[in-house]
Amino acid sequence: MIESFRNILAIPDLRKRLMFAFALLAVFRVGCNIPTPGVNPDALFEIMEQARNTIFGMFNTFTGGSLEKAAVFSLGIMPYITSSIILQLLTVVWPYLEKLSKEGELGRRKITQYTRYGTLVVSFIQSTAISFSVESFQTPGGLDLVPNPGWTFRLVTILTLTTGCAFVMWLGEQISERGIGNGISLIIFAGIVIGLPGAISGTIAQVQSGNLNAIAVILLVGFMLVVTAFIVFMERSQRRIPVQYAKRVVGRKVMGGQNTYLPLRVNTGGVIPVIFASSVVMVPPTIAGLFQAEWLQSVADAVSWGQPIYYLLYVGAIVFFCYFYVSIIFNPQDTAENMRKYGGFIPGIRSGRRTAEYIDRILTRLTLIGSLYLAGVSVIPELLLRGFKVEGLPFIGDWLDSFVPAFITQGMGINFYFGGTSLLIVVGVAMDFVQQVESQLVMRNYDGFLKKGRIRGRR
Repeated sequence: MIESFRNILAIPDLRKRLMFAFALLAVFRVGCNIPTPGVNPDALFEIMEQARNTIFGMFNTFTGGSLEKAAVFSLGIMPYITSSIILQLLTVVWPYLEKLSKEGELGRRKITQYTRYGTLVVSFIQSTAISFSVESFQTPGGLDLVPNPGWTFRLVTILTLTTGCAFVMWLGEQISERGIGNGISLIIFAGIVIGLPGAISGTIAQVQSGNLNAIAVILLVGFMLVVTAFIVFMERSQRRIPVQYAKRVVGRKVMGGQNTYLPLRVNTGGVIPVIFASSVVMVPPTIAGLFQAEWLQSVADAVSWGQPIYYLLYVGAIVFFCYFYVSIIFNPQDTAENMRKYGGFIPGIRSGRRTAEYIDRILTRLTLIGSLYLAGVSVIPELLLRGFKVEGLPFIGDWLDSFVPAFITQGMGINFYFGGTSLLIVVGVAMDFVQQVESQLVMRNYDGFLKKGRIRGRR
């Protein structure tokens, strides 16, 4: 491992890329600590402490704690993700965008440009809603979140948050282009792991004070290690479809005649469906919370973080985005056509349409397994920690609550920093990052991090 780090530092281009990526992540962390003008920090901290175990707490984790500080990067990268979801949905139903998606690099750049414009629109809408809604927030002690409300505060907040979101989007694109790894994923990764040292010290302090059971914490850490190992195993799992290439005579050379395979990953979409689903399930309670109607508040409570309906929506969104994202990034018809052009075929399957149908059938089954794996890893750890509160189910909740054991409804009662979603994102992004560094080292004839094998990419 030490030798691998020496090899990284010995390659000028790789060293520059890593230093550039780390420098921009440091800039992101600085922006997460610059407060927005006009907000009372003491009142905001008190409000966020009450919302720590709600959906706003998870959003605060994804933004690196900038939400609880009302920082200029409070919106984080979520508007960019929302805009990407909208553009990808429109690609399926709008012929113009569908045509652009098939035009190669030029079309991809055009769609990226539209995504940027959409990010500005989404961030403007979100910052406007935030500037109007926070003016009425008060702490239980009577402190106003905004001491001097009015149009001056609203305009400054809209300009600050929108500009901050655009700058974070630019940072992510620069990391992807001139650094190492996916910039958007690395920004989310940095936002999650930055609070890990404080969470560890806080947990140790609670164990020492007797508020937490040390044995329960040890079992929980062991469970998380097992989940991490399971994530690594699933991310590297693949189905290999055997492919044969017929011999062809080109001039005086005999081409082809080799046996290979088509690797289909169990989790083809990676962590992108989880990030998309996290963004989507945040929308209903956020919109309902901006209005004072009683029925909207009931809807917000029913779909809030930790409620059964929230978990059902979350699982459904993960499964949907797994299939949706895989359908965008992998086209069985194009794969079958490319195999036919170069004389490749799957043994026992006719070339052309039958090959595309065979690949699509296998991919559909793998995507189902991958989506259930993502949903299980995202939800099960949180259910073990906080329980499945069946009383939140409509009509039958109170009746079920009288029969279901307390350890199911209450869980372990431990506020652990890493939920299933955060753990999945952290492990997945870390594997992608290490795999890209590994490929850079191997490309330059250096040994990678692993001597006996290679880390295969997830996508």
